[in-house]
Amino acid sequence: MNIIKNTIKLCLIALMVYSCSQDDVNTDYVNEIAAPSNISAAVRISQDNSGLVTITPLGQGAVSFNINFGDDSDVLEGIIPGKSATHTYSEGTYEASIVAKGLNGLTTAASQTIVVSFKAPENLVVSIENDAAISKKVNVVATADYAMSYEVYFGEPGNDTPVSANIGETASYQYQEAGIYTIRVVAMSAAIETTEYVTEFEVTAILQPLTSAPAPPSRAASDVISIFSGAYTDVAGTNYFPDWGQAGQGSGWAMFSLDGDDMLQYINLSYQGIALADGTSVDVTEMEFLHLDVWTAEVVTDIETSLINGLTGTTEAPITKSLNPNAWTSIDIPISDYTDQGLSVNEIFQLKFVGTPWAAGTVFIDNIYFYKSASNCEAETSENIDPALGNINWTFMTKDLAHTFEPFGDITSSIVDNPLVDQVNPSCNVQSYIKTAGCQTWSGVGKGLTNAIDLTTSPDNIFKMKVFAKDHVTDVTLQLEFEPYPNTAPLVAVTQTMTKVGEWEELVFDFSAHTDKTFKSVIVYFDRDNPCDDASYYFDDLKQVNSAEPATCNPESVENIDPANGNINWTFMTNDIAHTFEAFGNIGAGIVENPVINGINSSCNVESYIKTAGCETWSGVGKGLTNAIDLTTNTSRTFSLMVLAQDHPTEVTLQLEFEPYPNTAPLVAITQTMTKVGEWEELVFDFSAHSDKTFKSVIIYFDRDNPCDDATYYFDNLKQY
Repeated sequence: MNIIKNTIKLCLIALMVYSCSQDDVNTDYVNEIAAPSNISAAVRISQDNSGLVTITPLGQGAVSFNINFGDDSDVLEGIIPGKSATHTYSEGTYEASIVAKGLNGLTTAASQTIVVSFKAPENLVVSIENDAAISKKVNVVATADYAMSYEVYFGEPGNDTPVSANIGETASYQYQEAGIYTIRVVAMSAAIETTEYVTEFEVTAILQPLTSAPAPPSRAASDVISIFSGAYTDVAGTNYFPDWGQAGQGSGWAMFSLDGDDMLQYINLSYQGIALADGTSVDVTEMEFLHLDVWTAEVVTDIETSLINGLTGTTEAPITKSLNPNAWTSIDIPISDYTDQGLSVNEIFQLKFVGTPWAAGTVFIDNIYFYKSASNCEAETSENIDPALGNINWTFMTKDLAHTFEPFGDITSSIVDNPLVDQVNPSCNVQSYIKTAGCQTWSGVGKGLTNAIDLTTSPDNIFKMKVFAKDHVTDVTLQLEFEPYPNTAPLVAVTQTMTKVGEWEELVFDFSAHTDKTFKSVIVYFDRDNPCDDASYYFDDLKQVNSAEPATCNPESVENIDPANGNINWTFMTNDIAHTFEAFGNIGAGIVENPVINGINSSCNVESYIKTAGCETWSGVGKGLTNAIDLTTNTSRTFSLMVLAQDHPTEVTLQLEFEPYPNTAPLVAITQTMTKVGEWEELVFDFSAHSDKTFKSVIIYFDRDNPCDDATYYFDNLKQY
C-alpha cells in the first residue's frame, strides 16, 4: 500500500502529471517532510600527483546536492544522490561544503576537509577493536599526516575487497568466523606512494549476553507461577541443574550473573531439565502462557521447551521456537499448545529444554514463569471510534473486528490482553503490533472514519496515545489522511520517540499546525521504514484533546538513588530532601513539578537548576553515593539524562568523582550539548573508557565556567545502562 502512496506523492509534486491538477490537489503535506539529515561525503584522491579529487555526497532525504569546493571555484549544483563530482585541486588543505536539498526545498549543510598533498602519508596510527555489541565485527580507525583516505584489507579468505573510509573515520567489517586474521591498512594521499600498516588481530565472538533480558517481569504476582525469576517468589526447592546424564552428552550448566542479575547458563545444550522438589508439582490449568527469555550466540538456532507431568498417559509435550542470534528472544508459549497435544497440566513437576543443533552451543535463560491475563485490569466503560459523538477515542473496550485497526504490509496486529496493567494504563484490552520477520518496511495499521476529524472547527488538535515496547524502543508515527482508508491520499504525519522498554508511556502528537484540514483516515506506524525484526509493540487510548488541556503527569513507580539495588536511577519520585541533589556555588536547585509534561518525559517531579545572577561560575549540584558505581565489574557504563532549557541551550557536564561528595577528589567528566529550548531532550554520556574506575559522587553542571544569567534548566531520569 505504501508503495502506491509514494508513487502518487511524486505525481502530485511533479507538475501534476496525467490527470493531476494543481487546482484540486492539496500538497500541503509536502511541508511536513523533514530537512535532509546525516550529510557527509566520501572523498577519494587520485594517487598520481594530479590533485584530482572525487567527492560523493551522502545523506538521507536529499533529492540533490550542491558542492562548494572551498577553493574559490564555482559551486557545482544539482548533483543527484548516488552520483559523484570530480575537481582538481592545487596542493593544500581546503574546507569544502555540501548542501543537501530535500523534496520541499529545505536544506542541510555539512563541511568536509579536503587534504591534497603530494607527499606520502606519514605518522600512520591505526586503532583496531572488536565491536562491543556485535559479534565478530571489527572497527578500524586510521589517522595520518597528509592522508585523505585509507583502505582496510581485513584478510578473510575469499574476500579481497577492501573497505574504504575517509581518514579519521571508521571502517567496519563483520567476519564469518572468529579467529586470527592479517589486517592491512593502506593510507593514501594525492601522491603515488602509499603508507601501510600490517598486523595480526584476533577477532572474537560475543559468547554471552552483555545486557539483561530487555523487559523485566512486571505482572502482578497473583497472576504468575514463577519457576526462575528475580521478580517473583519461585516455587520452593526447585532444582535448575538435575543430573539427567547431560554430562555424557557433552553438556554442562552454571549459574551466570550479569551485574547481579542471575540467569541459567546451559553449556553446549543437548537437553537440560528443571525439576521441582520431590512431591511438588504446579497446577497451571488457570495459566494462559509459559514465558521465558533466551539468549544465544549464533550456533543454537532453536530451543525445544517441554512440560512434563507426573500422571499417566501423555506425560510430556514439546514446543519448538526459533532464536535470534546474539540477542535476547522473548518467548510466550500458549498453554493450549501443550493441552492440544493431550497433556494434562494440573501436575507439572518438570520442564525440559533441548537445543538445535544438539550439544553445539550455549544458551542463557531467564524469567521462566507461567502467567495469565491481569486480574486487576480496568474494563473500559465506553468506546467511541468515530468523532460523531465527540473527539476521536480508541480504547479497545471489546475485541471484535469493528474496533480493530487493520494491519497492512504483512505485520500481525489484533486486540489482545494488556501485557502490563499499571497506573499509566490499567485497561484490560490493547492493540498489538508485531513487526513480523519478513514484513514490508512500510507496514502499519490503519482505520477509516465515517465521520471526519475536522480540525477547521474543532479546537482539539492534540492527539495522545499510550504505547508499550516489549523488545526495544523506536519511533512512533501518527498519520492522518485526507481520504477514507485504504484509499491513497495526501496526508500529514507527526513522529515521536519512545523512551521505555517494558513500561507503558504516553506520547503526544501535536497537529495544531494543521487546523485548516479535515481527515478521514488514521494510520499508526512503529519503526517505520526499518527492517522487520519480530519486535512487539502495543498501543491504546488514542485520544483527541484540546491543545489548551493541561497535561497529566505520571508518578514514578520506583526510585533507586543508589546502585545498591542495581544501576543508578534518579527519577525524583518524591520531593523530600533525601532525593535532592545538593546545590553549591550559590545557584538555585530543588525538586519541582515538571514544567513540560510530554511524551519523552511525563514524570511529575524533576530537579530545577537556576544559574542565579551572581552565582559562582563553578556552581553546580552534587550527590554522594553510599554504594559506589563500580565500573570495573558493572558493564553498564553509559548514563542518560533528560534535560530541559527554559531560556537557552547550553553544555551539560556529568562528572563522576572518586570520593564521597563534597570531598574534593580526582574525577572524570563528559560534556554534551543541548539543542532545544522549551522541550525535553535526552543526553547520553559514555563512560566506557573508564571501566577501570569506581566512583562515589555524581556532579552535574549546566553552562559550566560561564557567568550566571538567571537561566533556568531542569533535569530528570539520570539512569545507568
